[in-house]
Amino acid sequence: QVRLVESGGGLVQAGGSLRLSCAASERFFSSYAMGWFRQAPGKEREFVGAISWDGDSTYYADSVKGRFSISRDNIKNTVDLQMNSLKPEDTAVYFCAEGSGRYPTTEAYDYFGQGTQVTVSS
Repeated sequence: QVRLVESGGGLVQAGGSLRLSCAASERFFSSYAMGWFRQAPGKEREFVGAISWDGDSTYYADSVKGRFSISRDNIKNTVDLQMNSLKPEDTAVYFCAEGSGRYPTTEAYDYFGQGTQVTVSS
């Protein structure tokens, strides 16, 4: 059973930055794409971004492009989400996920973490 644990969430003012981290228990972590999703109250879970198994390729939702960046460390089995220029509309629970990453949808991922809350005040 794969276990993903997110950390780094919190409260930040608009314009600020946060860095989320996800630690994976997956033995074959370096074989899978990793994604980040978020879910605001009353809304569906939405794709934020993803990184390929080797870290060479990254993909982002239009809403975060240029502000967020994803990186991974296949030795430490971690994937990070650096969030800059945060906006109140970025407020959500953020989840990391592991899977094929073939599509920017939840169906392309097999495992999700429990999530970490990010709140951006105006």
